[in-house]
Amino acid sequence: MRLLAARSLRTHRKAWAAVFAAVAVTSALLGVLALALGSAGLGHARVERYAAAPVVVAGDQEVRWTVTPWGSEPRTETAGLTERVRVPGEAVDVLRAVPGVRDVVPDDTFVVREQAPGAAPGTGTRAYTGRSWEAARLAPYRLTDGREPRWAGETVVGAGLGAAVGDTVAGREVVGVAEGPAALYVTAGEARRLAGHPGAVDAVGVLAEPGVPVDTLHARVRAALDAAGLKDTAAGQPLRALTGDGRGGAEHLGALPARGELLQLLAAVSGTVVLVAVLVLASLVAQALQQRAAERELLLAVGATPRQVRGAAGREVTRVAGAAALLGAVASVPVFLVLWPALRARTGVVPEGLELPSPPWLLAAVLVVAAFVVGITRLVVLFAARRPRPGRPGKGGARRVAGLVLLVLGAGSAGTATLQGGDAAAAAAGAATVTLVAGCALLGPWIARAAMTVLDRPFRRFGGAPGRLTAAGATAHSRRLGAALVPVVLVTSFALVQLSAGATMERAAAAQARAATTADLAFSGTTAERVRRLPGVDAATDVLRSSVVLARTEAGSPRLDRLPVLGVDAEGLAGTLDPGVVEGDLAGLGRAGTVAVGADMAESLEAKPGSTVELRLGDGTEKRLRVVAVYARSLALGEFLLPKAELAPHMSDPYPARVLAAGAGNGAPVVPESVTPPGAELNGLVSGGVVAAIGGLTVLSVLSTLALIGAGRRGELELLRQVGASAGQLRRMLGLEAGFLTATGLLVGLVVGALPLTAFAWALTGGLPYLPSAQAGLIAGVVLVTVVVGVFGPSRATLRR
Repeated sequence: MRLLAARSLRTHRKAWAAVFAAVAVTSALLGVLALALGSAGLGHARVERYAAAPVVVAGDQEVRWTVTPWGSEPRTETAGLTERVRVPGEAVDVLRAVPGVRDVVPDDTFVVREQAPGAAPGTGTRAYTGRSWEAARLAPYRLTDGREPRWAGETVVGAGLGAAVGDTVAGREVVGVAEGPAALYVTAGEARRLAGHPGAVDAVGVLAEPGVPVDTLHARVRAALDAAGLKDTAAGQPLRALTGDGRGGAEHLGALPARGELLQLLAAVSGTVVLVAVLVLASLVAQALQQRAAERELLLAVGATPRQVRGAAGREVTRVAGAAALLGAVASVPVFLVLWPALRARTGVVPEGLELPSPPWLLAAVLVVAAFVVGITRLVVLFAARRPRPGRPGKGGARRVAGLVLLVLGAGSAGTATLQGGDAAAAAAGAATVTLVAGCALLGPWIARAAMTVLDRPFRRFGGAPGRLTAAGATAHSRRLGAALVPVVLVTSFALVQLSAGATMERAAAAQARAATTADLAFSGTTAERVRRLPGVDAATDVLRSSVVLARTEAGSPRLDRLPVLGVDAEGLAGTLDPGVVEGDLAGLGRAGTVAVGADMAESLEAKPGSTVELRLGDGTEKRLRVVAVYARSLALGEFLLPKAELAPHMSDPYPARVLAAGAGNGAPVVPESVTPPGAELNGLVSGGVVAAIGGLTVLSVLSTLALIGAGRRGELELLRQVGASAGQLRRMLGLEAGFLTATGLLVGLVVGALPLTAFAWALTGGLPYLPSAQAGLIAGVVLVTVVVGVFGPSRATLRR
């Protein structure tokens, strides 16, 4: 087997070059994803304000839900909370009595807003983060100029603010400048007043006496909290005592939820890459071995056993894949080191305060990836290196049945998507795409023969000698043509689904936002109460933005979804916001304990006006809310609308994101806005990069497959030249083949992608999928250029001779 593998590898080194390239790119792509997953897994919130406090006591910023599936063990799901879960004020006294505690510092963070002199409401507003000067010791931030504040009208500013002693900021005299970022520090009494939640604090920093270890202090603090039975002020969960990197979670509330969403996104993307890689490598390896079917039959005829032939092929592929996987894995390291910091540095993509470390030992993960890719390739060989059966390829009954079964399953999954909503519809559509592509991969020879059956007569009648050669070659080598067709279908359907799904959702959300926003003016940095006093304003509503957590079961397992929500004034909706009510009346939102639900979500929850839904608000507080209305424009406004008075007490900063007003005034022209799910910008950026990477992999697979086929048919082209075919005739024959592959691949890929896309779009938007003409043209152009290069490239030398 070693001898056969070594001799065959030297003889067919050009054919294995295509497999080498595909394996190397696959390994590089998976290597980058593995490093990103490892970095995200090690991620934590940055510790800044509490760096000098060895222990920080804070509320539990996670919500948990436990369900016991039938016949299984209890399962618990967790979701991060992005609104502040506060600590009861009596915890300060409890902590002061803990042995080894030098001091206890309560901390409240709030926002101070300043209207620029002479500016109209909603313009020229500046916002500053505020804290008590006492809490500055927890960093610590020390004075570099001036003194500490003593009265309510005095403040110390952080150096990042750029103000000096004697200036006035937010109506307060600057009496000192301290180290640290831009912030305002006021007296403890003024901080409690501005925070607006008496009897509770955001967090408590615990300072240790000299010589007290962190572990000892943490154990004592934990014991004191448990003995006192203190709970947070929201969901009534036990308080948390944080140390080390965990302290950052009390500062940057959005960091850990964003980390979880990033992990889920990278895991889903990695699964997609693995599926695409299996399809690509299976097609390439099968084609490389199929071209040597006669050689393997000869070896079997002269005494080699099937096991020896398969073993030699396995060794041969392993040598190629091993070197390629190692090269790709090593190449993934510099790519990751360039792209990952660029992603973190992009403003708004990775939440402020989320640290994504990349320690040197993490780079060893690429070796695991290389071994994994080699394992995938060996697994492909087990199926591709079987002894070829004599006769026509159409007699592969098992392959045909398996392909038809996959097509039926894919169509059924697409049909299921039409009955689902939200993530369930997207998951069903994605499964349908993968299943349909796999079915087409198995049925490739039959698809090619069926397509050529349709085109056989036109080719023979109107194509002249090149047309007859094309038709004859396609009939004789349908398996080869099917192998060339599979990667074209793959790249077409994948690009179509990935690009069209996002474009369809964005278009539908934008259309709903335009229809829902009936206001004439939009204001920021003010409230509806102030705007209503402006001359010419007929109605105004605050628009608060927050999130809720919805708990439900899926196939018996617990599931927690964090969803964006809006808080509004019911009396100000007329003329400003029209959600498209289909049942009930939005006037009911003027009462406490009510909610309006989007139509798709209402159908999923079997909710209607008069029924109740249970939500966990942004700080984890559980609420049973009575449904007063069901509305249609949930893509633009989110799945739930709550009264402002219901939502505001559970927000860290209960200030309106903007105010919508009807009538004349001095506000800005209204710009329709739709709610964005948590992590939408990060999701879009990562998904765009992955689409480009996987698209590149599939394009490479097209080129590699066609190059492999071209290398195997050089003898055929040389024979045609010897029997009288001119170079021009062969070029036209190859051109017809390229046109056939392009047209058939685009058509089959369009059908494969359109079926799940239509189901997805119908379930979520009630309409058909949408793809901008420029993107559609780009897909067709890339496929055409790739096929032409792949068909003509390997044959140039033969045609010149």
